[in-house]
Amino acid sequence: MAMSVPILAIIFALHLIAFVFAVGAERRRSFAKVVPDQYDERTYCLYSTDASTVYGLSAFGLLLLSQVAVNGVTRCLCFGKGLVSATSSTTCAIFFFVFSWLSFLGAEACLLAGSAKNAYHTKYRGIFGGENISCATLRKGVFAAGAALTLLSLVGSVFYYWAHSRADTGGWQKHQNEGVGMTEQPPEFGKV
Repeated sequence: MAMSVPILAIIFALHLIAFVFAVGAERRRSFAKVVPDQYDERTYCLYSTDASTVYGLSAFGLLLLSQVAVNGVTRCLCFGKGLVSATSSTTCAIFFFVFSWLSFLGAEACLLAGSAKNAYHTKYRGIFGGENISCATLRKGVFAAGAALTLLSLVGSVFYYWAHSRADTGGWQKHQNEGVGMTEQPPEFGKV
């Protein structure tokens, strides 16, 4: 299996769009302010937009799709001619396979946990003068960590794909009997 430019473009595009969504989720995290209820003496938390939940889940889905694509093309490191031999390309492929999966799982955990926590809203806070309970909001940096791990997953996936294709083909794609054939002389020209 040789490296394919369209596959690389798909991997890059999905990872970069997921990165943009993760950064957008960090920028649009919901925040809360305490508002008194107009009907009784209780207060409640009024939350801003939930756009970061949608952005985080979109980044989650795109990153998952990219990981499925790269592992589908490489057949998840399970099959291939060159992966049987113990070469440096095989070692690199195994290292970047593990690195890609670790960064992918970390990014997915940050994006999914951030989206779930951002979607959680505290309803009622308490009575005036009572216990001072804060409104539940997502801590700063959860989606940013997911974005950083998304970039690391991009690097790991691209290098894994490169090392896997290099190990599978022996470093070069072998071509035989291709070309114009200008070195051979046809037999009818030799008889004069």
